[in-house]
Amino acid sequence: MNAGPRAQPRRREMAAAASGAGRCRISKVGVGRRPSPARVRVAVRLRPFVDGTAGANDSSCVRGLDSCSLEIANWRNHQETLRYQFDAFYGERSSQQDIYAGSVQPILKHLLEGQNASVLAYGPTGAGKTHTMLGSPEQPGVIPRALMDLLQLTREEGAEGRPWCLSVTMSYLEIYQEKVLDLLDPASGDLVIREDCRGNILIPGLMQKPITSFADFERHFLPASRNRTVGATRLNQRSSRSHAVLLVKVDQRERVAPFRQREGKLYLIDLAGSEDNRRTGNKGLRLKESGAINASLFVLGKVVDALNQGLPRVPYRDSKLTRLLQDSLGGSAHSILIANIAPERRFYLDTVSALNFAARSKEVINQPFTNESLQPHALAPIKLSQKELLGPSETKRARGHEEEELGSPESPAAPASADQKLSPLQKLSSMDPAMLERLLSLERLLGSQGSQGTPLLNTPRRERMVLMKTVEEKDLEIERLKMKQKELEAKVLAQEAADPKEKENCSPTMLRPLARRTVTVAKPLKKAVVMPLQLIQEQAASPNAEIHILKKRGRKRKLESLDASEQSEENAEDCWELQISPELLARGRQKILDLLNEGSARDLCSLQRIGKKKAQLIVGWRELHGPFSQVEDLERVQGISGKQLQSFVKANILGLLGLAAGQRSSPS
Repeated sequence: MNAGPRAQPRRREMAAAASGAGRCRISKVGVGRRPSPARVRVAVRLRPFVDGTAGANDSSCVRGLDSCSLEIANWRNHQETLRYQFDAFYGERSSQQDIYAGSVQPILKHLLEGQNASVLAYGPTGAGKTHTMLGSPEQPGVIPRALMDLLQLTREEGAEGRPWCLSVTMSYLEIYQEKVLDLLDPASGDLVIREDCRGNILIPGLMQKPITSFADFERHFLPASRNRTVGATRLNQRSSRSHAVLLVKVDQRERVAPFRQREGKLYLIDLAGSEDNRRTGNKGLRLKESGAINASLFVLGKVVDALNQGLPRVPYRDSKLTRLLQDSLGGSAHSILIANIAPERRFYLDTVSALNFAARSKEVINQPFTNESLQPHALAPIKLSQKELLGPSETKRARGHEEEELGSPESPAAPASADQKLSPLQKLSSMDPAMLERLLSLERLLGSQGSQGTPLLNTPRRERMVLMKTVEEKDLEIERLKMKQKELEAKVLAQEAADPKEKENCSPTMLRPLARRTVTVAKPLKKAVVMPLQLIQEQAASPNAEIHILKKRGRKRKLESLDASEQSEENAEDCWELQISPELLARGRQKILDLLNEGSARDLCSLQRIGKKKAQLIVGWRELHGPFSQVEDLERVQGISGKQLQSFVKANILGLLGLAAGQRSSPS
């Protein structure tokens, strides 16, 4: 039916071997190696019957086969059973010590290596999750046992004479209806969950209490546990209405060089159980609480499925619980899932659901690694001598230059040039002195590790010498080319000053200084000549007659008069302008005046700038006041301004004289 006492030694050996297989070596600074992936380990605990009573109508539906497997009746076919295989199975007679020693205790060593670990208690309501995690004064659970052993380990590793100094802090929170509440400081309110640049999950404002002994832990933990939200249902008188998370952080600082620091986190999580409201009888607030619990556990199942299927998006952010468990599931922690189940047949569906979730969870792969860095004071400024800053060859060269300075006092600029050619790394002199000293101190620390460190500011001697020689050769070549260019330019200038005429007959192969600016000349624009037909005929008869050219110079218009003999493409202007004789101008104004006095509204619309509305205004004004005496009388008509009148006269003179746009021609 279940595993008896004889199966305990075998279970412990298998659990210890399996936990040892998932253990990883510590990663060293500069190597960049990551430990091998670690699978989420799953243990199943079967609680005994409540009060030890099991009637004929409520018999057990689960039976343990060995220390790692169990079977449960198949609800579709009662003649068959469903078999499950896990990392460990604890039957009804298993004690708290068996569960802790077999599954939880082996992962505590990872905290001293700077890695994260997490323990989750999962199962339906009333299956014994809180008892597994907290226990009782007579049978303490996982949390008090883990803290007691962890504090003992930190005292041993952080004792005087050991290379590491360790400190432990604790935080305690609950997720109640999608609100993160600090149980150590209930007045802080709802807290937010953040993620730093390295992917670590943080909760700003969460209180941390330093602890050095188990008495310190109890002084902070017991009052905080009373702040957790609990309630009574039909299945459990003290049902957890929230997910509780105890976070224990272990900080390690190295006392000797290279002064490393590590940080390991232990998550001890007591999840609220999934509930069937038809059996729990929840109403009102309890119904709302169970809805939030079931929703977060549903998202937890989606996260596990997404990780197993390798989906590109894992819905961690769909719930506060999964957001906080991002390190535990698919993250960087060594995770242990303890699935608690009940033996009664009335919990059959909840038991099957919990076993299916546990079977999917054991396929999740985490990537644990060591959280290690250098302490800030290890990068303090360190003054280095010139011998430490330069290599052996550069030191000899610097010494040789100093001797040359003493021997030849008449070259005061020699020291500066010598210092500049000491090393191709001369750009370091322009760096911030504090930053340079930190880099050099970091190089010394990495160099003390032997071949594992990677040199930052120096290269092997042979490569450094080749690089220096190449730089010197390039500098000499550049100086030689500059001097040659200056000589050629001076020679050309001297020849031009001696014989200016020789400049024209200069050989095309002679090198000349490069022009510093290239001037481009724009092509001349074409012009269009606009003339009336009458003047074209007069021009054919009289070659000395004036022609009328329409030009446009920028935005302004000017009148010019050109002789016919000067009309050529070379003397053409790049713009348009108009030249009209006074007789033609007077004739055009008279035609406009006649049309204003005698023309109808339709005739007036044929004029430029005159529409139907203005034509009607002109006819109406003429009927009231008589004919126009001059063209300027149009200003009296409503709606015609002086500026409009000027443009009206200019436009219509051209039209009446035959200077239409269609008569423009370009000179050939």
